[in-house]
Amino acid sequence: MGTGHYFWAIFYFTSLCSASLANNAKINFREKEKKVLDQILGAGKYDARIRPSGINGTDGPAVVRVNIFVRSISKIDDVTMEYSVQLTFREQWTDERLKFDDIQGRLKYLTLTEANRVWMPDLFFSNEKEGHFHNIIMPNVYIRIFPNGSVLYSIRISLTLACPMNLKLYPLDRQICSLRMASYGWTTNDLVFLWKEGDPVQVVKNLHLPRFTLEKFLTDYCNSKTNTGEYSCLKVDLLFKREFSYYLIQIYIPCCMLVIVSWVSFWLDQGAVPARVSLGVTTLLTMATQTSGINASLPPVSYTKAIDVWTGVCLTFVFGALLEFALVNYASRSGLNKANMHKENMKKKRRDLEQASLDAASDLLDTDSNATFAMKPLVRHPGDPLALEKLRQCEVHMQPPKRPSCCKTWLSKFPTRQCSRSKRIDVISRITFPLVFALFNLVYWSTYLFREEEDETF
Repeated sequence: MGTGHYFWAIFYFTSLCSASLANNAKINFREKEKKVLDQILGAGKYDARIRPSGINGTDGPAVVRVNIFVRSISKIDDVTMEYSVQLTFREQWTDERLKFDDIQGRLKYLTLTEANRVWMPDLFFSNEKEGHFHNIIMPNVYIRIFPNGSVLYSIRISLTLACPMNLKLYPLDRQICSLRMASYGWTTNDLVFLWKEGDPVQVVKNLHLPRFTLEKFLTDYCNSKTNTGEYSCLKVDLLFKREFSYYLIQIYIPCCMLVIVSWVSFWLDQGAVPARVSLGVTTLLTMATQTSGINASLPPVSYTKAIDVWTGVCLTFVFGALLEFALVNYASRSGLNKANMHKENMKKKRRDLEQASLDAASDLLDTDSNATFAMKPLVRHPGDPLALEKLRQCEVHMQPPKRPSCCKTWLSKFPTRQCSRSKRIDVISRITFPLVFALFNLVYWSTYLFREEEDETF
């Protein structure tokens, strides 16, 4: 009899355990989540207008830890000095009023999609110009409440932010664009923002920018004081380096080609006036048009940019080539006028000499036929002044010439007539213009590239 009772007792206990396990297996945890939410967020139980307490339930400021994930940077505009970024923004804080039972670890967290159900930090982006949320297909936002009262808020947003730029080294420059986040109404006595420990800022791996490269980013704090109190602020500085290859192909090489083309006029004949004028005017207008196009893509600033120095000097060289032809043309016409005047003077002297010879011949014919003619001796008399003068001239011509310098030797290859001055100007320009332009390139690139390296080390 005792053995039978013992058997039935074991059977009954086993049945109860099986029923209990079956009931646990049939528990709907979604229903449990609803009950927990109603329990902690029900009417009269939670007031979203009151901020959470400080660390460890003290009356200190609520601490909110922030981290962001940069999804894309669509553009960086030099004219309006702004950039557009899409990011996932996350905030995390602790609200002890939201603690709940996790049912032995089976409820890891509760999820909400309505941000107004719980207290939210009044964070805003201080350098924001425009911004919008993403609602396709559903609003890209969620709130997770953990059993210990920790709250995680995550949202995807697109922002257009102001980015003041210093364009003195453009296009060899680096720009720092900031993302600033601050509390709007809560002072540091009630709310403090901190960067999340570890890795507060993440950037997508395949980030692509058309004209810039993101070199690095730095996180920092930027608390601000006003007459209403001190407000907590966070910032992240994004360091962008401008890609120079685009500007080298689109600006620098075409400007060099235009300057070199303007030198072609130095090799054209000085009489080819239409060709030289059209070449000079065309290169000048093309250079002016390119300069205007470059300035149209940049904001009007009060200082001189590196690209302004380059285009200004190139425009000066092209304009100088045009002025050089004007000087050559003037020298050519001046030389021709002087040559014509010299020819007229020589003709006049020749006519005078012929007239004098005719007069002398007529005088000889009119003399007496009995007149005697005496032959002048060829031997020089000691007191003859005419002979001494001729001897002195011969001695002067017999003196050895001085050794000329290299420059005079090179210039002596061209005739010294007035009409050859224009040719000499062309030859000098063929050498002077390229040498000066090469010297300018040496100074320009060494100066701005050195300053770029200084900025990089800074």
